[in-house]
Amino acid sequence: MCRVSRIGLLLLLLALPGRAPAADELRLLNWDNYLAAESLQRFETHCKCRVVQELIFDNDELLARLSAAAGRYDVLVPTGNAVQALIRQRALALLDRGKLPNLKNIDAAYLDTPFDRGNRYSAPYAYTVTLIGYNEQKMRQLGVPVDSWAAIFDPQILARIDGKVSVLDSPRELLAAALKYLGYSANETSEARWKEARDVIVRARPYWAAFNASTYMKELAAGRIWLAHGYSNDMFKAGRQARSEGRDFTVSFGVPKEGAVLALDSMVIPRNAPRPDLAHLFINFALDTGTSAELSNATGSGSPNREATKHVAPDIAQNTALFPDKATLARLEMLNDLDGKQRRDLRRLWAEIRLR
Repeated sequence: MCRVSRIGLLLLLLALPGRAPAADELRLLNWDNYLAAESLQRFETHCKCRVVQELIFDNDELLARLSAAAGRYDVLVPTGNAVQALIRQRALALLDRGKLPNLKNIDAAYLDTPFDRGNRYSAPYAYTVTLIGYNEQKMRQLGVPVDSWAAIFDPQILARIDGKVSVLDSPRELLAAALKYLGYSANETSEARWKEARDVIVRARPYWAAFNASTYMKELAAGRIWLAHGYSNDMFKAGRQARSEGRDFTVSFGVPKEGAVLALDSMVIPRNAPRPDLAHLFINFALDTGTSAELSNATGSGSPNREATKHVAPDIAQNTALFPDKATLARLEMLNDLDGKQRRDLRRLWAEIRLR
């Protein structure tokens, strides 16, 4: 039986003809668990429009959807390296800063980044850290150290938790974690070091339960897996879910000592967006201090909004895995975009990993 990939099926469906967007409808392509329900409702009331939100689990999926459905979306929320790719493809509209007065709320540390100098195309939305989440009781019982990427990649450690580990179904993120484990930059692109990272991944793979970018937080919260490579806001959600369900364990998470990836996600407007007016209205609304704080409190996402932190719950704002302090930030890197050859090399490397 022929199996169609998830993204392949998605591209086929998006290519099919469908109804045109409603006159007062904003189409948002966003990450799962990345918009507070109350914020969404308040914006719809404010703009007297309907928000149609589609969810993604990977930047490659975002790029594929946009490529397959030109003119479908008004606002996207890509990570920095994907913003770079979209700018290079000339796929984005310039922001009208006159319509974004709330851009003044953003901390200067998150503006004028290498992926968009001058923020001509992007407005910072939120950030996450790619780290390790774990069942605290199981890790303590089994003597598994959780302060290092070794928990994901060292076969001697993995033998203690065989079949209870998941890693992101994302070639770039998984390769970055392996590179950090080896002591290299997450943005290393030399062929020799990529192969070294591939070998680390291949040796660890037999002990993993799954490559999972969408449901690992639920698996962790339910106790079906004990350790996961994933995003900080998802780990926060898993911990909250485990508590609400009365589990007899705690889901904790932390940044490995070798360092990790910081993903700054920004709002952008596609060049052919149907409603750029509503897009600017939404972006300015999302940059409001109250809206930003609402997002952090609801989802555990870090906020680049300097004023919003004052309104974030202390257990979130003081958690350095969610809101990194200076010492933690020094160990984090934002991923750069890859050129065409590097993308092809990564696809080939990923195929080798998945086929073993």
